[in-house]
Amino acid sequence: MSFDTKVFMEYVKAKNPGEKEFHQAVEEVFESLDMVLDKHPEYIEARIPERFVEPERVILFRVPWIDDKGKIQVNRGFRIEMNSAIGPYKGGLRFHPSVYLGILKFLAFEQVLKNSLTTLPMGGGKGGSDFDPKGKSDNEVMRFCQSFMTELQRHIGPDTDVPAGDIGVGGREIGFLFGQYKRLRNEFAGVLTGKGLNWGGSLIRPEATGYGQVYFANEMLQANGKSMEGLTCLVSGSGNVAQYATEKVLDLGGKVVTASDSSGMIYDAEGIDREKLAFIMDLKNVRRGRIKEYADKFPNVEYMAVDPKADCNPLWDIKADVALPAATQNEINGKDAANLVKSGVFCVSEGSNMPTTPEGVETFLGNKILYGPGKAANAGGVAVSGLEMSQNSMRLSWTREEVDQRLHGIMKNIHQNCIETAEKYGTPGNYVNGANIAGFLKVANSMLDQGCV
Repeated sequence: MSFDTKVFMEYVKAKNPGEKEFHQAVEEVFESLDMVLDKHPEYIEARIPERFVEPERVILFRVPWIDDKGKIQVNRGFRIEMNSAIGPYKGGLRFHPSVYLGILKFLAFEQVLKNSLTTLPMGGGKGGSDFDPKGKSDNEVMRFCQSFMTELQRHIGPDTDVPAGDIGVGGREIGFLFGQYKRLRNEFAGVLTGKGLNWGGSLIRPEATGYGQVYFANEMLQANGKSMEGLTCLVSGSGNVAQYATEKVLDLGGKVVTASDSSGMIYDAEGIDREKLAFIMDLKNVRRGRIKEYADKFPNVEYMAVDPKADCNPLWDIKADVALPAATQNEINGKDAANLVKSGVFCVSEGSNMPTTPEGVETFLGNKILYGPGKAANAGGVAVSGLEMSQNSMRLSWTREEVDQRLHGIMKNIHQNCIETAEKYGTPGNYVNGANIAGFLKVANSMLDQGCV
């Protein structure tokens, strides 16, 4: 019994029309799984591929809220509970105008594999809303979050589904969401991760995705006789992941020369040192300003506004050694990937989810770039979310050093698992195949064990 990816993708596209990000994510994974499915006809017989791409539950709801002018606004809320074969659903909430079903299904699908790779007992899910927190007052964000959680609380719980933050959902939003959950359910439970330290949060959680992204890059470099020491890095974004990726690069002796947001990018050839990073953190986390202010504040910094007509991103056309995408999906296209190769980049570690288009991935693999896909390289965030869940269950807190040590250990294990699995299936050094196959096998075997559910 053989598996035909092309036929399978026709089936997926027919059942999920118009969801291009979801189609892209599924195709990228199942191209790696051809060799596995041909060797394991029991997966095909049990319809594991068809069940793997079908969410266990999709929740779609109305979110009405009142703005500061007293006007009623209406947004959509979503939760995709994708797969719970190895544990409760786990994955972030994204508040951004671009949110729709296709993006959340792609993120939930990726999350299943990512959570499987962490070695922790977590299934995969994702959710959010087309609400835009940008430009809203704290009170407006609070009223929206309370309305959103009033519906979501029916579907989540510490042993059912444990959401976290994502784009547009940081510490402020998690606080408002948790407060409303506690008020409605009359229980103090570990139902959200990314909580404040005073009320159940874990040390290192805010830093975890960015730290893990750099740990993974360093593991790839060390496996090839190099290290981060003295290397120049390109980082996209300027939010949580980008900030802490920059911090960890500095810790390991490297230099970051770029940052960006939706309005433009900065290039600082001298490097973003700790003082400049503190400015970015204040700018983005407290004042919620635009990255252009960095160029206004510091000398010898080049600022380039986003050009919507451009067919490539100038950020990926700067001479460097390592690229750390940490902004959003599909931010590196085929031309960007070619520019990175031309500029001397030999290592790419993804901090955002699916930031590279299929053409870009092909370029990296064809040029033997050390390429860590998001589901492996950015698993640090959900790994520490899992550690936060463990601490909540035990009603205790681990030290910063202990959590960081566990995070570093998890990233090392993910790297090792990817390397060994890629080799076992005949594609040594291919982290894409290694991550996809290793993540899939654990979930697929659990689904077989649990029968037709």
